[in-house]
Amino acid sequence: MTIRLAIEKDIPQLINLLQQVLELHASIRPDIFISGTTKYTVEDLTSMLGNENNPIYVAADDNDEVMGYAFCQLKTPPFSNNMIFHKSLFIDDLCVDSKYRGQHVGQSLFEHVKSEAKRLGCYDVSLNVWAGNDNAEAFYERLGMKTKERQMEYIL
Repeated sequence: MTIRLAIEKDIPQLINLLQQVLELHASIRPDIFISGTTKYTVEDLTSMLGNENNPIYVAADDNDEVMGYAFCQLKTPPFSNNMIFHKSLFIDDLCVDSKYRGQHVGQSLFEHVKSEAKRLGCYDVSLNVWAGNDNAEAFYERLGMKTKERQMEYIL
Protein backbone atom coordinates (compact mmCIF):
# COMPACT_ATOMS: atom_id res chain seq x y z
CA MET A 1 0.00 0.00 0.00
CA THR A 2 1.15 3.49 -0.87
CA ILE A 3 -0.26 6.70 0.55
CA ARG A 4 -0.01 9.68 -1.76
CA LEU A 5 -1.83 12.84 -2.75
CA ALA A 6 -4.90 12.27 -4.90
CA ILE A 7 -4.61 12.95 -8.62
CA GLU A 8 -7.19 13.45 -11.35
CA LYS A 9 -7.34 9.77 -12.35
CA ASP A 10 -8.50 8.96 -8.78
CA ILE A 11 -11.70 11.01 -9.08
CA PRO A 12 -14.03 8.14 -10.14
CA GLN A 13 -12.85 6.04 -7.20
CA LEU A 14 -13.17 9.02 -4.84
CA ILE A 15 -16.76 9.51 -6.01
CA ASN A 16 -17.48 5.81 -5.33
CA LEU A 17 -16.11 6.14 -1.78
CA LEU A 18 -17.97 9.40 -1.21
CA GLN A 19 -21.15 7.53 -2.14
CA GLN A 20 -20.36 4.82 0.43
CA VAL A 21 -19.90 7.44 3.15
CA LEU A 22 -23.03 9.33 2.16
CA GLU A 23 -25.20 6.22 2.29
CA LEU A 24 -23.91 5.41 5.77
CA HIS A 25 -24.65 8.96 6.93
CA ALA A 26 -28.07 8.91 5.25
CA SER A 27 -28.94 5.70 7.09
CA ILE A 28 -27.98 7.33 10.40
CA ARG A 29 -29.52 10.77 9.72
CA PRO A 30 -32.04 10.67 6.86
CA ASP A 31 -33.37 13.99 8.17
CA ILE A 32 -30.09 15.65 7.13
CA PHE A 33 -28.42 13.59 4.36
CA ILE A 34 -29.90 12.94 0.90
CA SER A 35 -29.41 9.37 -0.28
CA GLY A 36 -27.99 9.06 -3.79
CA THR A 37 -25.86 12.20 -3.56
CA THR A 38 -22.23 12.88 -2.67
CA LYS A 39 -20.53 15.53 -0.56
CA TYR A 40 -18.42 16.65 -3.53
CA THR A 41 -19.00 16.54 -7.29
CA VAL A 42 -16.47 15.68 -9.99
CA GLU A 43 -16.08 19.42 -10.59
CA ASP A 44 -15.51 20.05 -6.88
CA LEU A 45 -12.87 17.34 -6.71
CA THR A 46 -11.11 18.60 -9.84
CA SER A 47 -10.79 22.06 -8.31
CA MET A 48 -9.70 20.67 -4.92
CA LEU A 49 -6.77 18.63 -6.23
CA GLY A 50 -3.40 20.24 -5.57
CA ASN A 51 -4.67 22.64 -2.88
CA GLU A 52 -1.92 22.47 -0.25
CA ASN A 53 -4.26 23.79 2.46
CA ASN A 54 -6.80 21.05 1.72
CA PRO A 55 -4.82 17.94 0.82
CA ILE A 56 -6.57 14.74 -0.22
CA TYR A 57 -4.53 11.66 0.63
CA VAL A 58 -5.31 8.28 -0.89
CA ALA A 59 -4.19 4.80 0.04
CA ALA A 60 -3.49 2.89 -3.17
CA ASP A 61 -2.86 -0.81 -3.67
CA ASP A 62 -0.08 -2.31 -5.83
CA ASN A 63 -2.19 -1.64 -8.96
CA ASP A 64 -2.62 2.02 -7.90
CA GLU A 65 -6.33 1.47 -7.18
CA VAL A 66 -7.70 3.69 -4.41
CA MET A 67 -8.47 1.71 -1.25
CA GLY A 68 -9.39 4.70 0.90
CA TYR A 69 -8.97 8.44 1.33
CA ALA A 70 -8.53 11.21 3.88
CA PHE A 71 -9.79 14.67 2.91
CA CYS A 72 -7.97 17.17 5.13
CA GLN A 73 -8.08 20.89 5.84
CA LEU A 74 -5.30 22.95 7.38
CA LYS A 75 -7.10 25.17 9.88
CA THR A 76 -6.26 28.06 12.12
CA PRO A 77 -9.49 28.30 14.08
CA PRO A 78 -10.85 31.77 14.83
CA PHE A 79 -10.35 31.75 18.56
CA SER A 80 -11.07 34.56 20.97
CA ASN A 81 -8.33 36.41 22.81
CA ASN A 82 -8.50 33.96 25.73
CA MET A 83 -7.35 30.97 23.66
CA ILE A 84 -3.88 29.99 22.45
CA PHE A 85 -3.54 30.25 18.67
CA HIS A 86 -2.58 26.99 16.93
CA LYS A 87 -2.75 25.17 13.61
CA SER A 88 -4.78 22.00 13.26
CA LEU A 89 -5.05 19.43 10.50
CA PHE A 90 -8.76 18.65 10.33
CA ILE A 91 -9.86 15.37 8.75
CA ASP A 92 -12.95 16.45 6.84
CA ASP A 93 -13.67 12.92 5.65
CA LEU A 94 -11.94 9.54 5.95
CA CYS A 95 -13.23 6.46 4.18
CA VAL A 96 -11.96 2.98 3.40
CA ASP A 97 -13.63 1.07 0.58
CA SER A 98 -15.88 -1.60 2.07
CA LYS A 99 -13.89 -4.34 0.30
CA TYR A 100 -10.66 -3.26 2.06
CA ARG A 101 -11.95 -2.76 5.60
CA GLY A 102 -10.13 -4.71 8.29
CA GLN A 103 -6.80 -4.47 6.41
CA HIS A 104 -5.41 -1.46 8.37
CA VAL A 105 -5.98 0.96 5.48
CA GLY A 106 -7.75 3.48 7.72
CA GLN A 107 -5.06 3.21 10.37
CA SER A 108 -2.36 3.78 7.73
CA LEU A 109 -4.18 6.83 6.41
CA PHE A 110 -4.55 8.21 9.93
CA GLU A 111 -0.85 7.65 10.67
CA HIS A 112 0.03 9.46 7.43
CA VAL A 113 -2.21 12.39 8.35
CA LYS A 114 -0.54 12.58 11.79
CA SER A 115 2.91 12.65 10.15
CA GLU A 116 1.81 15.38 7.75
CA ALA A 117 0.34 17.38 10.63
CA LYS A 118 3.66 17.20 12.49
CA ARG A 119 5.53 18.22 9.34
CA LEU A 120 3.20 21.21 8.93
CA GLY A 121 3.71 22.32 12.53
CA CYS A 122 0.19 21.52 13.68
CA TYR A 123 -0.80 21.20 17.32
CA ASP A 124 -3.33 18.45 16.64
CA VAL A 125 -5.36 16.37 14.23
CA SER A 126 -9.10 16.72 14.66
CA LEU A 127 -12.30 15.41 13.09
CA ASN A 128 -16.02 15.10 13.64
CA VAL A 129 -18.00 11.87 13.99
CA TRP A 130 -21.76 11.77 13.57
CA ALA A 131 -23.64 10.43 16.58
CA GLY A 132 -24.79 6.95 15.70
CA ASN A 133 -21.66 6.11 13.70
CA ASP A 134 -20.48 3.81 16.47
CA ASN A 135 -17.97 1.92 14.33
CA ALA A 136 -16.18 5.13 13.34
CA GLU A 137 -16.17 6.41 16.90
CA ALA A 138 -14.68 3.14 18.20
CA PHE A 139 -12.11 3.12 15.38
CA TYR A 140 -10.87 6.63 16.20
CA GLU A 141 -10.77 5.86 19.92
CA ARG A 142 -8.61 2.78 19.18
CA LEU A 143 -6.23 5.13 17.36
CA GLY A 144 -5.93 7.25 20.51
CA MET A 145 -8.32 10.07 19.70
CA LYS A 146 -10.33 11.61 22.53
CA THR A 147 -13.48 13.74 22.57
CA LYS A 148 -12.54 17.43 22.66
CA GLU A 149 -15.99 18.97 22.53
CA ARG A 150 -19.51 17.88 21.74
CA GLN A 151 -21.96 19.63 19.43
CA MET A 152 -25.56 19.25 20.53
CA GLU A 153 -28.85 19.95 18.79
CA TYR A 154 -32.51 20.42 19.56
CA ILE A 155 -34.67 19.55 16.56
CA LEU A 156 -37.69 21.81 16.26
